[in-house]
Amino acid sequence: MPKQYYQFKPFNIGRWIIWSLFAAVLLVAPLLFTSSLSHTMLSQMGIAIIVCLSYNMLLGQGGMLSFGHAVYSGLGSFLAIHTLNLVSKGTLPLPVSLIPIAGGVSAAFFAVIFGWVTTKKAATPFAMITLGIGELVWAMALMFPEFFGGEGGISGNRVTGAKAGGIANALGITFGPQIQLYYLIAIYTFICTALMYAFTRTPLGRMLNAVRDNPERVEFVGYDTQKVRYFAFIIAAFFAGVSGGLAALNFEIVTSEVVGGPRSGAYLLFTFLGGATFFFGPIIGGILMVLAFVLLSEFTKAWLLYLGLIFLFMVMYAPGGVASLIMMNLRVASFGKLKQLWVSYLALAVTALVALLGAATMIEMVYHLQLNQALGPNLKFLGATLNAKGLSSWFGAGFVMLTGLFLFEVTRRRFLVEWGEIQAYIEKEIKRREAL
Repeated sequence: MPKQYYQFKPFNIGRWIIWSLFAAVLLVAPLLFTSSLSHTMLSQMGIAIIVCLSYNMLLGQGGMLSFGHAVYSGLGSFLAIHTLNLVSKGTLPLPVSLIPIAGGVSAAFFAVIFGWVTTKKAATPFAMITLGIGELVWAMALMFPEFFGGEGGISGNRVTGAKAGGIANALGITFGPQIQLYYLIAIYTFICTALMYAFTRTPLGRMLNAVRDNPERVEFVGYDTQKVRYFAFIIAAFFAGVSGGLAALNFEIVTSEVVGGPRSGAYLLFTFLGGATFFFGPIIGGILMVLAFVLLSEFTKAWLLYLGLIFLFMVMYAPGGVASLIMMNLRVASFGKLKQLWVSYLALAVTALVALLGAATMIEMVYHLQLNQALGPNLKFLGATLNAKGLSSWFGAGFVMLTGLFLFEVTRRRFLVEWGEIQAYIEKEIKRREAL
């Protein structure tokens, strides 16, 4: 008789802990932050997490730089709001909780059409094709007001739609209060995140990584790289459409802005800032996107300039995004060397803050002169009164900025020496452990 071999696969406790913590955060977050603004921001964060993760399926996992991902999240929003209106009229007996699925299916349908042309090329041609399709759809949004609603967009009522029935209606859930809608978004966020993580472990997901790294070798072993990109493109569009459907329920209005180039640029920017090379990087990016759009935009009119400066410095000093910084420090902490760096980290943070303070003062004075000149030369910034036309204010701001930059550069160079010594120690320790 042939021998039977049994394989034992250990139970991945760490993975269960991480996903349980993720679910717990989604569950507890609105209980800790109880204001209506907090619930709205948390809802937007859930939507942003889904769309940034879907974009990272193209950028991080497939190496496909897309400038038109908002086409699919936006078209998903438009189809979802039209579906919501049909539900509200009683024409379509569909629960409101399933409307985001309609957005995802419709986005995947458009990806089937556009994606076949888009994925025939890779690298720069792919990026240019996505940019062209994005501009085409945005122009169509203004040309066909019957479907896109013109400049006013299409509005709906998610509470009226709840009359269509379903489990939610049986439980007395109308999705009128923001907290109810948040938990619907949280459920979609958890499920979509889990599905997109599972995709990275599938043969298609692994082959997508291979197409990103070495498409020639993939062709040699018999795979069609265009089909791999095409299928991944459709899947990414589906999840983008789900996020668009959730956004339609959240805001109850969809305008042509959702398919515009700036929206696609925001997905690219914050996915990169979060860290496109790590799965959890776009989750960080989605959170940062909402914080920037909601909080930073309320704090100053120059928020886009600040965002550009942050992106510039991240490209220069941390091209792997926030996720790469976290993973590098976790590696250092696992070898017990993180405590040696806290003084350097504190010095870097203080000097960077000083430089930012000086630069921000100059930026605010420039914006005051350009936008609020009728209010006079004086302005309030961080509790201080500044004269935008006074030499002393400009000299003080410039001195603070230059001093901060000088101290930051000195501290950074010292930090690089310490970092190099720690990395050399870690490499030696790894080799020593392997030799045992």
